[in-house]
Amino acid sequence: MEVSTGTILFEHNADEVIEPASFTKIMTLYLVFQALKQGVIHMDDEVWVSETAWRTGGSKMFVGVGNKVPLEELLKGVAVVSGNDACVALAEHLAGSVDAFVDAMNQKAKELGMTQTHFMNPHGLPDQGQVTSARDMAILDLSYLQHFPESLRFHSMKEFTYNGINQYNRNRLLLKDSSVDGLKTGYVGAAGYHLSATAERNGMRLLAVVMGTASPSVREREALKLLNYGFRYYTLVQPFPQGQPLKQVNVWKGKKNVLDLYPAENPSFLIRLAQKNLLRWEVQAPEEITAPVTAQQQIGKVVFYVSDDPQKTIPLISHEDLPLANWFKRTWQTLISVHKIDWRWLTGILGGFAFLVIVFLFVSSRRSSSRRSRSFGR
Repeated sequence: MEVSTGTILFEHNADEVIEPASFTKIMTLYLVFQALKQGVIHMDDEVWVSETAWRTGGSKMFVGVGNKVPLEELLKGVAVVSGNDACVALAEHLAGSVDAFVDAMNQKAKELGMTQTHFMNPHGLPDQGQVTSARDMAILDLSYLQHFPESLRFHSMKEFTYNGINQYNRNRLLLKDSSVDGLKTGYVGAAGYHLSATAERNGMRLLAVVMGTASPSVREREALKLLNYGFRYYTLVQPFPQGQPLKQVNVWKGKKNVLDLYPAENPSFLIRLAQKNLLRWEVQAPEEITAPVTAQQQIGKVVFYVSDDPQKTIPLISHEDLPLANWFKRTWQTLISVHKIDWRWLTGILGGFAFLVIVFLFVSSRRSSSRRSRSFGR
């Protein structure tokens, strides 16, 4: 899956129901980073460790019961060494109890559209009814990476030391490929070995979710195979720089005579390398508009194609308010063209008017001369 667009490049048995194991911790981290962003909790919070957290089995950060641990250290304990004790401490700190936190986990899963997922605890130890699928985990990981890219500074740590105990990150792809900087491993006997891995190369980030393999080496091999496939055959193309106008239109009765139109978003397109040069776009907008115009007003659209197949349509908008011109300018423009009068027609009218004026002056001059002649004759 490509992260910026959410495009799935390959899938196999993506909807098979399976235990999430420590993939569960991504949802725990999601809720913690969300609360950090909202200002509900803070990195320098001192988190009290309950006996419940301390007694939690499985992989541990080895926090001490009754101790106060900086929240940032607990994040490292979850992201790097998959500490179940750290998960419980964070859950209790954020929601007041594990049960309340699990309710929040399931609510968030529903919001994200994870239709095959149900959580029973914040760490992923086997629990009756705790299930997910590779598709749902990809949905979760995608949203997590898009909303909290700062989390990767924790997931990319190769080791972590707490309380005098040094432990290594279970994601061994961090040691095998320098472009890999996350994300999470998992294992339970009934489901097998899981790995969600993310890597960035040449400005493109991919995510691979592998579940239910027979060993750690198999999950690493399969995840890396998926990442390499995506990077080898696909590329991310940004058609134009951020902030570049795509069209300039004339403005009738406006304070300004022209207006720049901009795409409402700056799109990126994931396309096969073989089709890289087939991306094109077509601007559809009027040549002339009438003031007033408001900022963000849609005035046209741009349609993107790969070969001749439409891929996406984006509105073209104004970035500024453009008010009506003063009374004189509006009146003048109304006079010269109520219905976009042809300038050749207007020139003909003015020429005819000038001819009549000349004739009038000539006739007037002849009459004046005639009167003077009669006067002298008397």
